Amino acid sequence: MNDRPRTADAPRARMRADLVTAMRERRRETVSALRTALAAMDNAEAAPAPETLRTTTNEHIAGSRSGVGSTEAPRRVLSADRVRALLNEQIEERTVEADRYEAHGRHDAARRLRTEADALRPYL
Repeated sequence: MNDRPRTADAPRARMRADLVTAMRERRRETVSALRTALAAMDNAEAAPAPETLRTTTNEHIAGSRSGVGSTEAPRRVLSADRVRALLNEQIEERTVEADRYEAHGRHDAARRLRTEADALRPYL
């Protein structure tokens, strides 16, 4: 059973479905933006690193844990607000970099980054 609130899953589900469509249609900028945003969400859900080392020992390897589920850790649950914040960060990063590229005469790279930012806006 999934403990994650439905409102936080809605944009992600749409993004995954739209990623498949963008891949079929060979829209490189959209594929890049969606993959990066989905990866940022997955990274934000990663379990925090333990602050202290567990000293459970195994007869074969010192400091190791054994048994079913010994290597599993619960993932964080992102709220809808956190998902929106991550998307806003992705859009802002692309917009700032596009402005820098534009200032240096790299209009093609600036256009690509702006296209990627525009691809993420509907998910806010």
